[in-house]
Amino acid sequence: MSLIKESFLTIHHISEDDIIKSEINWETITDIFLDFNNYKYVYQTQAEFIASTLRTHPKIHFVKSRVKESERLIEKIIRKTPTRKESYGKDFQFTVENYKEEITDLIGIRAIHIFKEDWDDIHNFITKTWKVMEITANVREGDDTQRFEDLKIKINSRKSGYRSVHYLIEFFPTNQKVIAEIQVRTIFEEGYGEIDHQLRYSHKEIPQILASNLLLFNRIAGSSDEMASFINQLNKNLSDIKKEYEKTITTKDLKIKELKEQLK
Repeated sequence: MSLIKESFLTIHHISEDDIIKSEINWETITDIFLDFNNYKYVYQTQAEFIASTLRTHPKIHFVKSRVKESERLIEKIIRKTPTRKESYGKDFQFTVENYKEEITDLIGIRAIHIFKEDWDDIHNFITKTWKVMEITANVREGDDTQRFEDLKIKINSRKSGYRSVHYLIEFFPTNQKVIAEIQVRTIFEEGYGEIDHQLRYSHKEIPQILASNLLLFNRIAGSSDEMASFINQLNKNLSDIKKEYEKTITTKDLKIKELKEQLK
């Protein structure tokens, strides 16, 4: 599998000027591309291991795992180079030696749960199972963030309405450190997130009419989460009432039996 510069730049809407301006060495980019292709099968094994571990949690509805596509990695490296230079200095470049730690979503895992209130248990499971480097809660403007603030979790307010809690974890299955990103979200947030993601990748800039309807859809997804939680709580309350009723009936029957024995 080779990386042809001209076709790659055309497909991913990157200009030659972007490469020159960021002082990117295409030979280094090609080396990263080839190196990552050699490591992909190892990452796929690790991704499945993390996914299998998450599937053991009873409140996780389903888990998806993926290893980043090679060309998506190169696209991200090119787009991230200017901001890295701002942070690390103008001499910074992605290299074969540093890209595995600089790009933290080479392995991506998505854990989906049904009810919003299930997140606390899943959060505790992740933080106890792996060494967590960073946690970011992506919220919609106006969301209640108190729980995240109490846990000192970094909060990222997204105008798009995207909601998801992201965990960067690290572990050493071999001598080399592996970094993976776990995204935790509800089933309704997942539906919205997938549609939002597809639209943003198919448009360089989302048309206003689509953006407006996406926000409307986001509000509906948020309301669906609230309704699901309400139904879940109502179900628990009804179950508690039923148990209390059955307990009362049992107590009453025992009392009647005792009184009959005394009358005899």
